[in-house]
Amino acid sequence: MGNKLISKEKILIKTSWVSTIGNALLSISKVVVGLLSGSLAVLGDGIDSATDVVISIVMIFTARIMNRPPSSKYVYGYEKAESIATKILSLVIFYAGIQMLVSSIQKIISPAAREMPAAIAIYVTVFSIFGKLGLALYQYRMGRAINSSMLTANAKNMRNDVVISTSVLLGLLFTFALRLPVLDAVTGLIVSLFIIRSSVGIFMDSNVELMDGVKDLSVYDKIFEAVDRVPGATNPHRVRSRLIGNMYMIDLDVEADGNISLNEAHGIADAVEESIKDSIENVYDIVVHIEPYGKHHSAEKFGIDKTMRK
Repeated sequence: MGNKLISKEKILIKTSWVSTIGNALLSISKVVVGLLSGSLAVLGDGIDSATDVVISIVMIFTARIMNRPPSSKYVYGYEKAESIATKILSLVIFYAGIQMLVSSIQKIISPAAREMPAAIAIYVTVFSIFGKLGLALYQYRMGRAINSSMLTANAKNMRNDVVISTSVLLGLLFTFALRLPVLDAVTGLIVSLFIIRSSVGIFMDSNVELMDGVKDLSVYDKIFEAVDRVPGATNPHRVRSRLIGNMYMIDLDVEADGNISLNEAHGIADAVEESIKDSIENVYDIVVHIEPYGKHHSAEKFGIDKTMRK
């Protein structure tokens, strides 16, 4: 387990540095060209890339926190730092989107004469599309390799950046073709809405782990099926599953014959654990509580049973 954590930390840090350097180059080029060419859309795209640099730095810092060993205060370790960082990233992205939205609206309604952006804005945008696409694919591949919600969230953000840069390119092409400078500001407005939508999606997704939930509800069906395969085990109930990092923590109650020995009950519990682990990947720990058949149960506040999955 320790080697896996170290490997995950190294991959997170390496991937974050690649993202930091790549986005810094793209951001500087787009901000400079956006200012020189007078294109609000390109400038906004550059600001969006600048937020990606901040995101990557946060990821590097978070990777080091996640690798800390459990303490008496945090006995489950520091894996949830990833979800906290993901939520922070969503707020940074949201702020950038709101700033760009306000700037675009101000430029659209401004009575001042508008000038056509310079043609260099098109070239830097094409460069940005290919650069962002490469970074997004790299982040997504690494995120899948180590089951990192933070990397996959950043990959989705960069994927949205590709869409944004493509929208900027189309806006510039129409701006030059129709000789309407206002289209550049309209494109900036559309881009800002993409950014805001992306930030809200990432924010909501990060809530699942922080609220001790699971993203894939079929995990409960797999638990019930796993218990059904174990002779002597029946009526799985008060089943609870949550994520810590990318690992499942599972608790459940199972009924068995009340007349069997403690060793036999322990054997059934072990069999249930192994059956669940055979059905679900990335299980860190399972706690099985054995109860006699037909024991009266008052209404449970936490957990689910089979009837709640029908």
